[in-house]
Amino acid sequence: MPERRAVSRVVALTGGVATGKSTVAEMLQRLGAHIVDADQLAREAVAPGSDGLGAVVARFGPGMLTEEGTLDRRRMADLVFQHPHERAALEAIVHPIVARLSREAIRAASDSGARLIVYDIPLLFETGRAGDFTTIILAYLRPELQLRRLMERSGLSQAEARARIAAQMPIDDKCALATWVVDNSGTLEQTRVQVFDLWQKELHFGR
Repeated sequence: MPERRAVSRVVALTGGVATGKSTVAEMLQRLGAHIVDADQLAREAVAPGSDGLGAVVARFGPGMLTEEGTLDRRRMADLVFQHPHERAALEAIVHPIVARLSREAIRAASDSGARLIVYDIPLLFETGRAGDFTTIILAYLRPELQLRRLMERSGLSQAEARARIAAQMPIDDKCALATWVVDNSGTLEQTRVQVFDLWQKELHFGR
């Protein structure tokens, strides 16, 4: 009788812009998790030649393309973070494609035998996907540190950084909805200890 393969467990990892979500994802990957990255899927959704990019150009015009024919992300960001209705129009194009690609990627990872799949998705609550997961991990950073890190990381003015943060649900509100919170406000080693504790108590599939 063939051996029955264990069912994959799928959990969500979310956070806010510049709260250290990628750091937590990398640590989980090193421990053995398979990561599905929504940001990478969002790039695929508007890749050259894709239906997604075609829809973006149809809505926003060819001026949103670089000379090489790729999406001009800086120009698009400048537009959508100043005008909420434009951001909503972009999200209406991209989010359904990302949702489809994520389900395909999770299914493929499960079919390949991944025991633990972590879906790394910044806009989990904003896109209404929280109900798809029984476990939600939040990468948290105190708001004043989040603002500072975003400005330093992306070379933004304070006003630009605040606009990007304001486009998402407040990090403290997300904290209240999460199953498990990893506080990135301290040192990298302190984050590593929290992630390992999370792995041992909540995620470790070898028990």
